[in-house]
Amino acid sequence: MDNFWQTIKKPVIALAPMEDVTDTVFREVVLSVSEVDALNVVFTEFTSTDGLCHEKGRPKVIERLLVNTSEMQLLKLRNTKLVAQIWGSDPEKFRESARMISEMNLFDGIDINMGCPAKKLAKSKSCANLINYPELAKEIIYATAESTDLPVSVKTRIGFSRINTEEWISHLLETRPAAITVHGRTRKMMSNGPARWDEIAKAAALRNQAGSPTLILGNGDITSYWDAIDHIKAYGLDGVMVGRGVFKNPWMFNSNPAEAGLAQRIALMRNHITLYSHTWGSSKDYNVLKRFFKIYLNGFANAAHWRDAFMRASDYTEALLLLNRMEDALLVPETL
Repeated sequence: MDNFWQTIKKPVIALAPMEDVTDTVFREVVLSVSEVDALNVVFTEFTSTDGLCHEKGRPKVIERLLVNTSEMQLLKLRNTKLVAQIWGSDPEKFRESARMISEMNLFDGIDINMGCPAKKLAKSKSCANLINYPELAKEIIYATAESTDLPVSVKTRIGFSRINTEEWISHLLETRPAAITVHGRTRKMMSNGPARWDEIAKAAALRNQAGSPTLILGNGDITSYWDAIDHIKAYGLDGVMVGRGVFKNPWMFNSNPAEAGLAQRIALMRNHITLYSHTWGSSKDYNVLKRFFKIYLNGFANAAHWRDAFMRASDYTEALLLLNRMEDALLVPETL
């Protein structure tokens, strides 16, 4: 097994798997403005093992694992690894899904979602609710690892309804996953309140006590490259994973980041819309793209006006025409 987690440049900085966010388009957009070796790992959206193993449902579900050729080129250029994240509750379906993903020859690793707090998922024995079923969680990890040569990692939380870091992480360490990413909140906390990095540090201490090769990454409230580095050093971690912070600054994966001007924002937004259109066309709801507009349309005069205008745009063509109008209005100097 080629376990890239052991050979990758340390410390590790990763882009988190996010629903309707980290598709091949957004990953490529972020990679395009990231420094070589500053963003080490990116993750797919979380993909259902039930869907992958269902013959009729597979064609739609497997779109989450699409990797554009242009993204693959950037991954190689940036020395960045790509990990497929999967979720579910049936060990046998994890086994079969891991086999399918391995045969795609696109991914460097497989990650198991044991942290998503969505209520509809928490009602089943999947995602964050697996914290309540540690024996099933371990069975899932073993089943996944047995059917692939790719390294298997886990993303999770510090507890379900209460903080339970030491007991829960100890269970996971028994299975010797390649890496564990710990979000410093319980499932009950969702995304509310400050992340508990002291609890994440406990996970690293447990790993050290066990003498395990498993890497420990922290997740929660990271807003910049140097913020990531500071947290890694302060809490004794191998790396961090960035989630919502990238919405404030997609240029954050640079060791010497410069403030992105309006011209850069417009150029990246145009690239995002165009790439999304070419990749998904009408197969994906155009309105999903609108959640990204706030990344680009802030921090300048009349930004609220333009955000409102883009939220009312109904398709790719209208959005690109509106972007041209905004560029002319804000960047083209008046003629004398």
